[in-house]
Amino acid sequence: MRSGALKKAKRRIRRAVLEERDALAPDVRDRFAAQVADRFVTLPEVRRASVVMVFSSFGSEVPTGPLMERLRDLGVVVALPRIEAADLVPVPYAPGDPVRPTTFGALEPLAPEGIDPSTLDVVSVPGVAFDRQGHRIGYGGGYYDRFLRGLRGFTVGIAYRLQVLDGALP
Repeated sequence: MRSGALKKAKRRIRRAVLEERDALAPDVRDRFAAQVADRFVTLPEVRRASVVMVFSSFGSEVPTGPLMERLRDLGVVVALPRIEAADLVPVPYAPGDPVRPTTFGALEPLAPEGIDPSTLDVVSVPGVAFDRQGHRIGYGGGYYDRFLRGLRGFTVGIAYRLQVLDGALP
């Protein structure tokens, strides 16, 4: 697929999925947040994990606050991503730590020191759309694509069922 056609196809998918996701009622999102947290912490890779990076949800994404709380209750070190230049840096985070909003609405920690990505056992990955082969379409900034390229830890996409599409993504 040509670069221009690829970008158009991704834009079309983003628009359709986001429209459907944005239509979910807040109480439905909250219910799914609890279910996602329950399911996430039962994964064998998570049960063995010492350090997990969770994204800070924004907009109509699956709320990740309950997941962060569950992980902390299990004694897992939680990290949030912080954007530094064109890179994601995992930064330790505990509920109540100081944060600042990014330009797109997610919160990122203000802690001065990041942690080595090689210490991450599990990384939760946001996205607009996913396919069953493990591919994703994000928001178009490429931050997670670059970050995940060199990562050895286990990755888990967090999404509503409506975001998991049949067939391969472009």
